[in-house]
Amino acid sequence: MAGLASQICNHIASIFSKPTTHPAALDLMVAELASIASQNGSVFLYGVGREGLMLKALCMRLAHLGLAVHFVFDMTTPPITSKDLLIASAGPGGFSTVDAICSVAKSHGGRVLLLTAQPETGSSVKYADVVAYVAAQTMADDGEGGGGGEKSRTLLPMGSVYEGAMFVLFEMVVYKLGEVLGESPEAIRARHHTNLE
Repeated sequence: MAGLASQICNHIASIFSKPTTHPAALDLMVAELASIASQNGSVFLYGVGREGLMLKALCMRLAHLGLAVHFVFDMTTPPITSKDLLIASAGPGGFSTVDAICSVAKSHGGRVLLLTAQPETGSSVKYADVVAYVAAQTMADDGEGGGGGEKSRTLLPMGSVYEGAMFVLFEMVVYKLGEVLGESPEAIRARHHTNLE
C-alpha cells in the first residue's frame, strides 16, 4: 500500500516541477488572495464535479484564515461586487457553467482567477483576469478514446492528476497565505472550532 501511495504522491508532486513559461500558480493565488483580504473583499469559488469538491475544501481553509468566502450556488452566497474575487476551475479548459459564472462575475466588476490545464485554448480563459496554470492531465487529455491499440490502465485516470494537484496546490496556498496574513496556528484552529459550534 505504501508503494502505491508513493507512486501517486510522486506523480502529483512532479506536476509542480514541470518547466513552464507561465507564472507559478502558487504565487498568483497568494498574491490575489492577499490583495482581496487587504481590501476586505470576498472570495467566491466555483468548479464542477471533483474540481468543485477541491474548491469547496479550499473555501473552508480560506474561512479558517479569516477571509470572507462563499461557494457559488450555496444558499447564503451574496452577489459578487467589484471588490471581490472569483476563483474558478476549468481543468480541460472550459465548461459551460464555469463560462457563465465567470461572465457574471466580470459583468459585476469582480476579478476572475481561473485555474486550468489549458491556459491558451480553453473557453473560460477569455473571462479571466489571472490564469493559474496547473500542468496536469485532465479528462480532455488522458488518452482515452483515441489512437487504437491496447490501452494500459493508468494509475491516475481521467482528471485525477489535475484534481490531486489542486488539493496540493491549495494546501500550499493556505500555508503561504497564512504567513502573508500573519495568521497563527492557534487563530486558525480557533476559527475551525468556532465553525463547528
